[in-house]
This record gives sequence, C-alpha cells and structure tokens, in this order.
Amino acid sequence: MNLLSYPTYQAFANMMLPFRHGASIVSSTLDLWPEMGDTPQGKSLRATCDLITLSGLTHARPPFDIPTIEVDGKTVDVVEEVTAATPFCSLLHFRKDHAPTLPQPRVLVIAPMSGHFATLLRGTVHTMLSEHDVYITDWHNPRDVPLAQGRFGFDEFVQTVIDFTETIGEGTHLLAVCQPTVAALAAVALMAADNNPAQPASMTLMAGPIDTRINPTRVNELAKSKPIEWFEDNLISAVPFGFAGASRRVYPGFVQLSAFMSMNLQRHMDSFATMHFERAKGDPKKADAIQVFYEEYFATMDLTADFYLETVDTVFQKHALPLHTLEVRGRKVDTSAIRRTALMTVEGEKDDICAVGQTLAAQDLCDKLRPYLKTHHVQTGVGHYGVFNGRRWERHIYPRVRSMIQDNEPRAVVVSPRAQPIQLAASSLVNPPPGSAPAAPATDEEATVISNVVPLRRNSASSG
Repeated sequence: MNLLSYPTYQAFANMMLPFRHGASIVSSTLDLWPEMGDTPQGKSLRATCDLITLSGLTHARPPFDIPTIEVDGKTVDVVEEVTAATPFCSLLHFRKDHAPTLPQPRVLVIAPMSGHFATLLRGTVHTMLSEHDVYITDWHNPRDVPLAQGRFGFDEFVQTVIDFTETIGEGTHLLAVCQPTVAALAAVALMAADNNPAQPASMTLMAGPIDTRINPTRVNELAKSKPIEWFEDNLISAVPFGFAGASRRVYPGFVQLSAFMSMNLQRHMDSFATMHFERAKGDPKKADAIQVFYEEYFATMDLTADFYLETVDTVFQKHALPLHTLEVRGRKVDTSAIRRTALMTVEGEKDDICAVGQTLAAQDLCDKLRPYLKTHHVQTGVGHYGVFNGRRWERHIYPRVRSMIQDNEPRAVVVSPRAQPIQLAASSLVNPPPGSAPAAPATDEEATVISNVVPLRRNSASSG
C-alpha cells in the first residue's frame, strides 16, 4: 500500500486552494467591471483565471440540478428524495409532483462506482424522467464514510442492487451503465435462483465489461498487465486524517482520473486550449460548455480498496462471470437461472473502454432466456460516454430502451403521444460476425443506428 500518495496529493491540493480562490475572485471582478472585462486584455485574463479555477478536483457530489421536467406537454416539478440508504449508498428517487394518473415504469439506474459520482449520468436521468419513474444509486464517497461502518466490496455492491430493487418493488426495470453491468447481471441471477418475487421485469446493460476477453481494449490490457498484488502495493492508499473516513484503504479518485486522462491526454489539452481561446476571443458559450463538462469530470470520489481490487481480480483478470466461477457471499452465480427478466445490451461502435462484443456476451450467458426477451443494439459513431449521454443517446439509443421497457412492463402505464419514434438509418448491419466491429457507414447521416438482436430478433417484433 502506498501510504504517501494520498497525503501528498491532499497537501498539494490544500496549497493550491488559495490560488484557485484568487483566480475565481478576479474572474468575478471582471464580470462586475465591464470596462475592463470586455477589453481584449480583460477577456484573456478571465480565460486564464477560469483555467486556474478549473485546475483542481472536488470531492463532493455536484447537484443533479433537474428542478423540472416536461411530462406529456406539461412542466412538473422534480423533487429528489432518499428512499433508502446504506453507509455507502443512497437510493435517490426523482419524484415528480403532479404525477400522471397512470403510473410510469419504475427504473433503477445503477451508476458506476468508478471514480465519478452518479451525477455523471445526469443526462441519462434527464432523458428518461419524462416517461419513467426514475431511481438511481447515489454512491457516497468512501473518504466520508467512517471506518467503523465496515467494508464495501464487490459482494456488498451486488447486495445493494438486490436490496434497492426489492425496496422499489415488483416490476422494477434495471439500467446499468459500464462497470456495474457485471454486478447487475449477478444480482438478477441470484434473485432468479431464489425465485425472488421482486426480480426485475427487464435489465438494460450498457457498455459494460461482461467479458473483457473479447476485443480487449487498452484498459483491459492494463488490468491484466500486472498481478493483483502490484495494484494493491502501488495504487491503494489510506484516507488522510481530517476526513470522516480517515485510515480507510481506498483507490483514490485522483489516481483513477489521472489514469483516464493519460489515455487521451492530447485531447484534453486541446479542450483546455479551445476553452481559453473561445473565452478570450471566440464564443463564450462554447467555453461555458467545455467548462461545465470538466467541472463534472473533475468531481472525483474514491473507491474502497476492497471493491477496486475485487473488481480488477474477478472481472478483468479471472473473467469469473463468463467462465461461470463468480461467487457472491459464497454462492455461485448461475446466469442460466434468469428466465423472466428481459435483457437488452447496448454498445458503442467507438468505445475504447468496453469494446464491441464485451457487453453482448451477456446474451450468451443468459442461455435459458427466451429469444423474444433478448435485444442487442450497437450504436455507430459513439464512444463510451456517448452510449448514455448526448444527442445519439437521446435520439437513437433511448427510444429503443424505452420500447424494450414498455414491452416488458407488467402494469398499465402512461405512454406519451409525444414520444419520439426510433430513427432508422438508411443502411444497417444485421448479424455481424461474433466479436467484429460494425462496418463503417458511408456518410454521417447514415451513421445513426446499427441495431441487431441476439438471437436475432427486433424487440418491437415480439408477440408476447
């Protein structure tokens, strides 16, 4: 365990805090002094101050900031309320005041515990809110959880998914993004084996590492490049004194963020340069958009050492789930037990974290699930983040997710007449060879949707 990394980082962050605050004060002053702020020199100074202000990390969850949502043409207030909580996670419910007469499908969004807060899925939640009753796993920063609250590892993650699904009740739909797809699939398998009445009506697994042996990415290769002892000796540190979780062993969020940024360092440097240019000489709105993204991206949370090391070991090194050796609290996970929960898997053509085929592997693991309950979709032209956020998520991926949920909803629910239809591409690829990437479309207009079904059925074509 590297005992010095976290205290050293924290000391440096504390030292830089006055400079960041000073830059923020200068920027605010320029806003109040347009005679200076609107000059070329003032704009350049403000751009520099904004970069300095943005240069540090934050360790508290940003707000979701979804005060209202439009439901069937009417604006309704959204109230965030905690339905259930553990020391490490809250079940956050986005309750809509003046809800529709008929209920909406209840969806539990399982956010990744991967160095960012659940607000990274703000766009996912916002898109789904108008037509679904949305809950999300709001993970707490382990550095704020006292050591006396005990451990939190992969088994506890799976159990949290089960407990929260039971809290929401029968007919819940799960939507897991990235890393928690493995835990979500394991949770559903255990609930199915127990014939749990609360086993989900459907689960959507998006861009997740179900089987990282398929088309391994740089992230997958790095996870296998060293023995698990190396990760523990070099990446694990302890929360410094002065925080509620002092002495808790963690994989610090700043280490994870540094690793991700190093993978595309030039792209990030170009973004910062663009932000400075647009703020000083170009379009301030473009600079604002970049700044808002990085304010969210630089909000980091730690991972408990138990969860991080167990995930690396079982998911990325031993491939325990696809090799049928995964155990949760001493129980073997049998995905063949899943017979009632509909499955949809979603992948991005350009995903450099979870490549095409890795999430698709869930379809074969659920071998006792009837074909009409299985759907797979590959979205062209998007990377990892674009699978669950942005224009193509809203226009092309979400309509398919919505249709799958509505097709498997056991209750009568509201279906908005304003719902956007699925937009089909001029050309598409059906039944790509196993493990192969979709063929590149001829034009950007054609690069809208590639959709296929495993075993080869469009969800909307099912008859029951």
